[in-house]
Amino acid sequence: MDIEGFPRRFARTRRFSLGVPREFTVSPDGDRVLFLRSESGVVPRVGLWMYAGGDERILAGPTADGSRGTPESRRIGTEPIPVRSAGVVSYATDRRVRVVAYSLDGSLWTVRTDGGPPRRIRTVGPVRDPRPSPDGTLIAYVAEGTLRVVGTDGTGDRPLAVPETADITYGLPDYTAVASIGRSRGYWWSPDSGALLVARVDTSVVERRCLSDPSDPARPPRSFPYPAAGTANALTSLHLVTVVGGRTPVQLPRQARASDAPANSWGLAFEYVVSADWQGAGPVISLQTRDQRTMWVLRADPVTGTVERLSQHTEEGWVEFPPGAPLHTASGVLVLPQVRGDERTIRMGEVLAPAGLQVRAVLGSVGERVLFTASEEPTEVHVWAYEPGHGFERLTHTPGVHTATAGGDTLVLDSRTPDGQTVTVLRGGRQVGRIAVLAEQPPATPRPVHLSLGERQLRSRLHLPSWYEPGMDKLPVLLSPYAGPGMQVVTKAHGWYTAVCQWYAEHGFAVLATDGRGTPGRGVRWQQAILGDRLTPVLDDQIDGLHAAAERCEAIDLGRVGIRGWSFSGYLAAGAVLHRPDVFHAAVAGAPPTDRRLYDTYWEERFLGHPRLQPLDYERSSLIPLAENLTRPLMLVHGLADDNVAPAHTLRFSAKLLAAGRPHSVLLLPGVGHLVTGEGVADTLLRLELDFLKSSLGE
Repeated sequence: MDIEGFPRRFARTRRFSLGVPREFTVSPDGDRVLFLRSESGVVPRVGLWMYAGGDERILAGPTADGSRGTPESRRIGTEPIPVRSAGVVSYATDRRVRVVAYSLDGSLWTVRTDGGPPRRIRTVGPVRDPRPSPDGTLIAYVAEGTLRVVGTDGTGDRPLAVPETADITYGLPDYTAVASIGRSRGYWWSPDSGALLVARVDTSVVERRCLSDPSDPARPPRSFPYPAAGTANALTSLHLVTVVGGRTPVQLPRQARASDAPANSWGLAFEYVVSADWQGAGPVISLQTRDQRTMWVLRADPVTGTVERLSQHTEEGWVEFPPGAPLHTASGVLVLPQVRGDERTIRMGEVLAPAGLQVRAVLGSVGERVLFTASEEPTEVHVWAYEPGHGFERLTHTPGVHTATAGGDTLVLDSRTPDGQTVTVLRGGRQVGRIAVLAEQPPATPRPVHLSLGERQLRSRLHLPSWYEPGMDKLPVLLSPYAGPGMQVVTKAHGWYTAVCQWYAEHGFAVLATDGRGTPGRGVRWQQAILGDRLTPVLDDQIDGLHAAAERCEAIDLGRVGIRGWSFSGYLAAGAVLHRPDVFHAAVAGAPPTDRRLYDTYWEERFLGHPRLQPLDYERSSLIPLAENLTRPLMLVHGLADDNVAPAHTLRFSAKLLAAGRPHSVLLLPGVGHLVTGEGVADTLLRLELDFLKSSLGE
């Protein structure tokens, strides 16, 4: 086992993500499967591939068209930062999956799946998010905030919606939509290819932040809109734009009625466009209020722009739709989320998913057959299907995390299990092939023991060194969770995080990861247990899991306990040594959001409300006021180009620690954003963390 070589391979493979196929599209006849994949597990050049008739071939990318790279979008307000990523970052197709559009180096390219080389189409300005019309005759794209359209043959390039000021864009999502809601699109074609539903985003009311590069003092700071908790959001409106130049505003409601909202509502204005699509007679739009306790699903008249309400959803905590919902089947049956007791489920017309399932995502439909993912056990996610007359069927059975993409009678299953990742192609329910996963395997083979710990049956993973035997000396403990909303790390799936945990274990640690309250997959009450306090319940679960694990594993030394994490878990790590130095003896906190008022509106107000109305919740959940409590070794790490968790979080916290006379370590990473990748940075950081934890815990 090449433990010493692990950090370099971890960095070189970008967390073992290179060579993994992704973004599958299956043609309606089931004959063709499109996907993106880099050339190998160590070469980052990404190509567009097609699987057909049992064979794979590349359609477009660096190998197919000679391009060296494309700017990959990063979320900075309405104009993301270009980040160099060789190859095809994303693509879109027409209805039949015959015409494919993508961008390279800001240029618009097309390729046909029925033959012919990639073709460059001349456009006005750098291209963002090109998408063919359903009939394949036109391609819409965004250039400098203007939504434009051009013929697939390269003729007739013209603007459809032009920004009135520099603060306005058409056809792009705002920061909150991308960063927190998960909506990456800003326009949608009509089924007849004659019109588009277009988002207009106005950021003139949003506070602006500046990011500079201290390593290059000659470069001026870059300013961008960022809606911090309690401040104004971008103003998003929707418009129906025809390809011949017509334009009609969608008459969205301004706010929910108090009588239709929960009693504890504080923000009734509809400030968030959560989702939109145009699958049938008219666009279907999901709107959410500022306090996130009310969601309306609307259908817009494609001619007049008037709307009708299809459904209304309210919750005392917050309304949460699974990705992919709402959805229409071919006959128009509406698939909607629903809360049943403590379960997040879905309703297809009048039919509810089986009891005992926590629905994770709606994957799509073929005809009247609806595909979705759900969990019976929180550490596993399986693919399910529902079809009238046939009922419900679970399509995956191997323990792990599964998802799928369908077209015709073809199903592409993407499965991550304890043995690794596989992509299987089924036709008519029978396996007909596999799409190759070219990812490198980590040299530290994960050896987790899955546990359910304590009164709350906390799902946990325990990693011990491969060389450890009963009776040996006790090991220092390293907690390596995420434990935040929106993400699990304790699943029956192999991932980069399990490999990192095993690497630490091979260096002499007992490594424990626990998903506590606030994490997804265990019901509404479990998720909403962190309302009003983002730290205490989460930290209590980490401590309970640690002590319960120590009762079951003699290797754990409770006298030497460290904790590490990034982003939310970086915040948790710093909070652990501040709140409970009796339990935690050292911490590494990467990109920790130490002041909850500095984070964005949607994600922070969901849990803590408006800072003007609930100031004590923000005070309770922030770390800066506790700086003088630090008595344990603490290493703070932050990328100076981080546009998600601003470097100000760490710098202000460090200044407060310094003023209180509390020694600590600070490692600042010039030019690095929220995601740390690349050789010379990700690998070195792993080694520095290891050295700090070893020296701090006396290992």
